[in-house]
Amino acid sequence: MPDICPICGLPKELCVCEEIAIPEQQIKIYTSRRRFGKLMTVIEGINSNDIELTELCKMLKSKCACGGTVKKGKIELQGKHVEKVKNILVNMGYSKEMIRT
Repeated sequence: MPDICPICGLPKELCVCEEIAIPEQQIKIYTSRRRFGKLMTVIEGINSNDIELTELCKMLKSKCACGGTVKKGKIELQGKHVEKVKNILVNMGYSKEMIRT
């Protein structure tokens, strides 16, 4: 018997929770200066209850070829990757209107 998603009631292989959650979010992407003048790209506004932030962070780190982490519901990437992250999120299904830079 396959695992059933507690939110949508479908088997885990057919779960559509992430696709349903995408249109409801307002995402903000910005850079901030950290210790020693280093830039960090911060992505906030993604609902961590619907989308696994650690998996999204892992994918963004590999696409941007940088380090990063998830802290307090925000994804932090090392370096200036605002446009690259915006293009990746648009390709994932987020609309340009819900992403503020």
